[in-house]
Amino acid sequence: MLSKNKEYIVDIVDIGQGGVGIGKYEGFTVFVDGGLVQDKIKVKITKSKKNYAVGDIVEIIEKSPFRVERKCSESLRQCGGCQIQELDYQKQLDVKTNEVKQVISRIGKLDDVVIHDTLGMEHPFRYRNKAQFPIQKKDNMPVIGFYKKKSHDLISTDECIIQHEVNDKIIKIIKTYIRAYNVSIYDEKTHKGLLRHLVTKVGFTTGEVMIVLVANGKKLPYLKELASVLKENIPGFKTLVVNVNTQKTNVILGKENIVAYGDGMIRDYIGELVFEISPLSFFQVNPLQTEVLYNKALEYANLGENDTVFDIYCGIGTISLFLAQKAKKVYGIEIVEDAIKDAKRNAKINNMDNVEFYVGKAEEVVPKMYKEGKRANVVVVDPPRKGCDEKVLDTIVSMEPDRVVYVSCNPSTLARDLAYLNERGYKCHEIQPVDMFPHSVHVENVAWLSRV
Repeated sequence: MLSKNKEYIVDIVDIGQGGVGIGKYEGFTVFVDGGLVQDKIKVKITKSKKNYAVGDIVEIIEKSPFRVERKCSESLRQCGGCQIQELDYQKQLDVKTNEVKQVISRIGKLDDVVIHDTLGMEHPFRYRNKAQFPIQKKDNMPVIGFYKKKSHDLISTDECIIQHEVNDKIIKIIKTYIRAYNVSIYDEKTHKGLLRHLVTKVGFTTGEVMIVLVANGKKLPYLKELASVLKENIPGFKTLVVNVNTQKTNVILGKENIVAYGDGMIRDYIGELVFEISPLSFFQVNPLQTEVLYNKALEYANLGENDTVFDIYCGIGTISLFLAQKAKKVYGIEIVEDAIKDAKRNAKINNMDNVEFYVGKAEEVVPKMYKEGKRANVVVVDPPRKGCDEKVLDTIVSMEPDRVVYVSCNPSTLARDLAYLNERGYKCHEIQPVDMFPHSVHVENVAWLSRV
């Protein structure tokens, strides 16, 4: 056991959840925020337990050969977004691959699955098509940026190297708008003030830009003037929306949208398919890697013209429409009603009449469809981080599809669900990790299973 407030020389041997360095001091585990693999660092212990300690970096004695220079400003070091930006990008991919291997073995108890190397990006910067910036007032001036790690203290930012470049210009214009028209800024402690968040969405292939101002009320002043400035200065600016969120909540977007300029929509392509995106639509934030991810899902689905597919947790129908290019019929299921409306509209835009969408909880809708006689010989699931509901997995097993494709943003719940399916006759053959979020610790995966 190490002593609190004392300093020790620690060797970092791995990276754990949240990008925290896992260090060793004479065999004892020390977690160090900012520590990278093969760093030798002097650490001051801030928490000491029987089996582990937590410490802060005092000095880097020997830099890891994988440590690289940060590309974003030093002031953003604490923003919490790019936890491993200072780790060489190829090493980031290796870390993610190893994490998937360890989790599948440890939690899933599956040791005969082929886990491929993580597919990375050629240029892993400026890849995000969606940004959410909280707004606060400090010293009577508007601050737009990101929260510090584990807090709601705001770090001002003029640029972010993983967001689309257009955001740098938008932030400056919104700050000027706030100052020029004395727009009140929301205070989450008092629940007073109007402007809460700035949200942007960008169509990478179309260049179309949506700007959403999240407000604690239905009216913001001088929106026509703001739209005029945006139209003049932001290439591709298409729509300005006020999102109404009057709740005392950390949830960013409310349910009501008021269109101040344009039609409240932008479009973007994934492959040859075009999608309409609304303020509340879920659309993958990395369009380049989304195409990589979906093509791998399509490959694993191995669809023929007579195949019927269930796409469970389908969102706005992005994967459904990819699958519908090859399948005879696709049924999409999603709990968010607005997402299903978007999915139906996207099917119409792409002239696809072999897709049907159902709204409701997957664990209720899928068993009901099965009882009504709807069957699929291929099932695709893309659940939230908590993974699939057990009722959904049981219905999949009862339906006996030939193939299951599992798209996951959480290796731990993926491993749990693969183990569940494995016990019920579905063998996982391959997993392909895809780096959707460079410089963060998150990794997306596509798994291929078949009935044995």
